[in-house]
This record gives sequence, C-alpha cells and structure tokens, in this order.
Amino acid sequence: MKNHYIICGYGRIGRVLSQLIKEETDDIVVVEKNEDLVDALEKDKMHYLRGDASDEDLLEKAGIKKASSLIAALGTDTANVFLVLTARQLNPDIYIMARASNPDVKNKLMIAGANFVESPYDIGAISMGLKLLRPSVSNFLAIALSRKKEAIQIDEIFVPKSSRYTNVVLKDSGIRQDFNLIIISIKKTSGEMLFNPHFETLIEPGDTVIVMGKTPDLKKFTKAINPEKN
Repeated sequence: MKNHYIICGYGRIGRVLSQLIKEETDDIVVVEKNEDLVDALEKDKMHYLRGDASDEDLLEKAGIKKASSLIAALGTDTANVFLVLTARQLNPDIYIMARASNPDVKNKLMIAGANFVESPYDIGAISMGLKLLRPSVSNFLAIALSRKKEAIQIDEIFVPKSSRYTNVVLKDSGIRQDFNLIIISIKKTSGEMLFNPHFETLIEPGDTVIVMGKTPDLKKFTKAINPEKN
C-alpha cells in the first residue's frame, strides 16, 4: 500500500473511524495489540497487524513511510504521545491525528508531532449542548454529515491545476445551475476560509471547495472538477 491510512487502536473511537474511512477506501491498516478485538477486525474485514503500535518494526510493516495519515487512537494519552513521537521520527511528512482524553495533553501531543488533536469528550459535550439549545440546527447537521446516500451531504472537493474550473469566477462556473449544489465556502491555499463566497470569487488551483447537496450531484461535480482522477 501507499498513501494509505494507519489506524492505531481499534477501540470504540478507532473502530468508528475505520468504518467511516472504509466507506471511501479500503487502503487502511489497523494496528491493535488486544487479542480480544481480533474477532471485530475479522468481522469488519479490516487489514490489520497485531502488536504494540509504538513498535518501530511494526509501524514499518504497516507501511508508515508510504502512508498518508496515521490516527493515534490508543487507550491512554501516554501511549498516544509516545506513538506520535515514534511515528513522526519514522515519517516526518505523514499527517498525524491524535486522540486526547485529557485536555491538558493536547499541547504535549502537538509538541510530539501531531498535526491535529481531538478530544471525543469535548465533541460529545458540544453535540449534547447543541441538541439542547439548537435542536433544529443539530438535526440538520446530523443529516448533512451522515453517510446515507439519499441524504443531503456536505463534502470537500480539491481543485487541481488542470481542472476546467481553475481561474474561473463563481458566477461563471455554473456549479449551482449544473449540479444543484450550494457552495458553503472555499478554502484557499493560504489556509484562509471564505465562507459564503462572493459571486466574483475566483476559483484558483489548489483551492478546496466545500459544497452541500445530494450524493449523486456531489459525485457528478467531483468527476467534473477532476476528471483525470476518475
């Protein structure tokens, strides 16, 4: 494999992440040392290696030097910090996402080399609060972020240099008319996020267009914006 995902830990967080990624690609390798989780890995038809995720030899077998991303979802913050340190040394360019149970550990994980750190507990609390205070917004987001084919979804689509939409302003792109999609924002190569972009906004090579619409329309637009990839 190359440009694949390495998921370290197949507990509740790791398993959900694996299944979500598997909807897009089978290029996943799970590293899990708990023998009790082998049945779940077999049932889910995952590629996996058994052993300690911080073991350099095991990470080498998982193809860390050719992987695009590594998710540190081990059971303890200490284990995740050590894993991130090891992974970053083996592949300075890999994108690392790490789980943190304790908010105080977030900074340590970033210093260790993580690109992004998330606390499932924080996200869970925010989700519960949103359901209480903004139930309609919460329901809408649940539908938009679901993976159901019949639902309205939000997706991000990269604009390559060769795309026919490159260097075209939004009003002339025909995206809304041709694909019945709503452009929520455009992420520029600088990292700037243009929410509800103006109709005179120029789509540039390397931009990421964040759009909302029905799954068939999103697939058509993805194919149109980057036909060489399909």
